[in-house]
Amino acid sequence: MSSPYQEIWQMALGEIEINISQANFITWFKNTALTEVIDGTAIIAVPNTFTKEWLEKKYNKLLLGTLRNINNSIKNIELRVSPTSSTPSPAPKYPTIDYQTAKEELSSPQQPNFPELHIDKETNLNPRYTFSSFVKGSSNELAMAASLAVCDQPGMVYNPLFIYGGVGLGKTHLIQSIGNEIRQRFTNKKVLYISADKFSNDLINAIRNNTATDLKENYKNTDILIIDDIQFISGREKSQEEFFHLFNFLYEKNKQIIISSDRPPKILPLIEDRLKSRFSGGMIADISMPDFETRTAILKVKVQEKNLAIPDDIIYFIASNIKNNVRELEGALNLIISSYKVQNKFPDITQAAKILSSIINPTKKITSYKQIINSVSSFYNISGDALLNKNRKKENIKPRQIVMYLMREDLKISYPSIGEKLGGRDHTTVMYACNKIDDELKSNKELEKELELIREIVYKSV
Repeated sequence: MSSPYQEIWQMALGEIEINISQANFITWFKNTALTEVIDGTAIIAVPNTFTKEWLEKKYNKLLLGTLRNINNSIKNIELRVSPTSSTPSPAPKYPTIDYQTAKEELSSPQQPNFPELHIDKETNLNPRYTFSSFVKGSSNELAMAASLAVCDQPGMVYNPLFIYGGVGLGKTHLIQSIGNEIRQRFTNKKVLYISADKFSNDLINAIRNNTATDLKENYKNTDILIIDDIQFISGREKSQEEFFHLFNFLYEKNKQIIISSDRPPKILPLIEDRLKSRFSGGMIADISMPDFETRTAILKVKVQEKNLAIPDDIIYFIASNIKNNVRELEGALNLIISSYKVQNKFPDITQAAKILSSIINPTKKITSYKQIINSVSSFYNISGDALLNKNRKKENIKPRQIVMYLMREDLKISYPSIGEKLGGRDHTTVMYACNKIDDELKSNKELEKELELIREIVYKSV
């Protein structure tokens, strides 16, 4: 029989769960418990010091307000570290793994063998990509919600679904999860996943081999078409023409179209306006860099998949220091696991910092203002000369201001020097441009995303 404290805590957790993201709830409220109430102070047991500090900093008001609503005799809360506390949260996603047992299982030659997962030859889908292994957080909430809606009514809502974001943020995982989910729910629907690059190459080969008609018919017989990295058909006129006709054919028959890209439709370079218009006709959702809670939850999912018991302080250390994308998170985790396999024990924080030093503190890449100009002009599909000359065409103003901003922020070049390098402009013009971009970034998430993508191009080419 549960105690009154357990009942109060379960009610509180149920209320908290609907007020924060699932990733945050799983990360911070797993293995917490209300142990007692003393003179109006609720004593809450938490598994470690890091969780205690984070809950006090981020969720103190939410905790106190929720408990007060349930029991008005509670006036204060106090968090205490109690690693042995095991009162479960509702539907915890991550099982508690005994550290010593996990070590023994890893070193045992009789480890369970998991079946290999192969790419489905009919759909090109990877069965590993499912919604259950995709961690939802504030950085992908809209994209996730739209994806689930598409699975409920393929072809009827959010058609096309256009998901964009930077490298390694989970776009491929999410769009393939849609395909796998629809295939499971609607066994009669034909699902096809293909990268835009492969679509273009297959088309070229089909034209060369006089099999273009067969290829087009295969695509037209698809109920769910998933195209990854659509930016790779930029500048390929024949591929764009064929995709335009295929898009129209499928759309008119209420077939679901799902597209991913590294940027929103309107700023795709060398893509015909008629295609951009089609891409913008449904739902556009972005995936941005995950916040700390989401990064932590992603790592815990990876740890669970590998059946390991990596200490929480190591997980928090990785999540605090690897911020760019999910691939880097998994790469850092794999380095820690490799160290474990060699040493037969997990490193402490100091050792982990050394192991991950090449990722956390990489040699800083140096770029030049010319590379910034080239990257911005490439991103917005305008010439470098258009950024340098003094014309006032509307389409050139924003890219030019972004060049000035990046030269100031990333290269720390003085305002007069920036003006001189960009066609002899006055330093006050440069100051205005930098301040304008800085102000816009405070409220314009789309501009923030564009700058992230531009910086990726700048430093990838260094």
